[in-house]
Amino acid sequence: MIKIIKTIIIIFSLCFTFYANAETVEEIIKGRKALFSKNYSSAKRVQALSSKGEFEKAKKLMLKMSENYKTLINYFPDNTKEGFKTEALPIIWENKDEFNALMTKSSNDMIKLTSIIEDTESVDEVRAVLTKMMWGNCKACHSKFRAPH
Repeated sequence: MIKIIKTIIIIFSLCFTFYANAETVEEIIKGRKALFSKNYSSAKRVQALSSKGEFEKAKKLMLKMSENYKTLINYFPDNTKEGFKTEALPIIWENKDEFNALMTKSSNDMIKLTSIIEDTESVDEVRAVLTKMMWGNCKACHSKFRAPH
């Protein structure tokens, strides 16, 4: 049974590696732009839901955003520095560890938010927590790693 599981894992890994390498530069750039766009839309929705006290719906979006941030770490290979209207600045590749750390922090903060959000006592507190832990990460990334638009 263990041999079968190991074999399945190896086959899955090979398929995933092939698929990941099969993506074109255009697909990768468009994919990361789509994930960032999805997170922005979700963040706006989280803000609205949280303001209304609809925390369960907001939490689901926060967890999806967390996963998106983890996924984004793999969407910046060296061959995607230019083209296809990327707004990513070269500093991402120059300071890859810092960028990856920010994506990881953003992911972790979204998970933390799911437990903090319900314990806030007012709409103003909700707004302050979201500003710090959600929008603050967006701003940190945009100000350093994204071209002005």
